[in-house]
Amino acid sequence: MSSPAVPSVLFVCVHNAGRSQMAAAFLARLGGDRVEVRSAGSAPADIVNPAVVEAMKEVGIDVSAEVPKVLTVEAVQASDVVITMGCGDACPYFPGKQYLDWQLDDPAGQGVDAVRPIRDQIEQRIRGLLAELGIETAA
Repeated sequence: MSSPAVPSVLFVCVHNAGRSQMAAAFLARLGGDRVEVRSAGSAPADIVNPAVVEAMKEVGIDVSAEVPKVLTVEAVQASDVVITMGCGDACPYFPGKQYLDWQLDDPAGQGVDAVRPIRDQIEQRIRGLLAELGIETAA
C-alpha cells in the first residue's frame, strides 16, 4: 500500500521577496515533509527583502539564502493550493486547484518594525492552512 502524496502549496506575490518568502518558510518549518512548498513572483526582485530576512531570523528561521523566483505555469500546474498575496491577475488559473488570496500589507520598503506584524499574521495563517489540510504542526 503506497502512502498518499503530500499536498503542494505555491505562494505567489509580486516580487517573491517578502510575503511569499515568509509564508513558504513558515510552511516548510511547520509542515515539515508532510507538505511540498513553493514560492514565486510575477516580477521577482533580485534579493529577499533584508527586513524580511531580519524579522524571520528573530523567530529562528533563516531565509538569507533564498532567491526570488519567477512564477511559471508549471509551478501552478504542479500545486494543489495556490495562495496569492497581491499579485493581481498575474497568476494563471487552472481548474481543479484551490486558490486563496491573502490580503496582507506589502513589506517592500519597510523596516523590520513594520515587517514583524506581517510576519506574525502570516504565521497564524500558515497554522490555519495546516489545520485545513489536516497536517499536524511540526514541533
